[in-house]
Amino acid sequence: QVQLVESGGGLVQIGGSVRLSCAASGRTFSSYTMGWFRQTPGKEREFVAVISGSGGAARYADSVKGRFTISRDNAKNTVYLQMNTLKPEDTAVYYCVADRLFLPTRPTAYDYWGQGTQVTVVS
Repeated sequence: QVQLVESGGGLVQIGGSVRLSCAASGRTFSSYTMGWFRQTPGKEREFVAVISGSGGAARYADSVKGRFTISRDNAKNTVYLQMNTLKPEDTAVYYCVADRLFLPTRPTAYDYWGQGTQVTVVS
């Protein structure tokens, strides 16, 4: 069982930056692929980024490529999402996810989800 707790969301200005963190429980953190999804009201959860257990491989949604960076610190059981050059369309609830599959991008592939953290991009 893995428990995930996100932090770092809030109000951010257009063009600004924010870093989300996700702390995971358990002693086998490095064996899990970790990722981020986001969701806005009335829409399905959207893949954002995912990183392998070692941190050596990652995938990004086209909409965030070049602006967002996913990273992890296995010693701290934490995964991060650095979000730069934020746009209004980045406004969403961001969810941290974990699974043992290798870099899945479908939400149904993930067994573990955090409670979500709101990011709101304002002018």
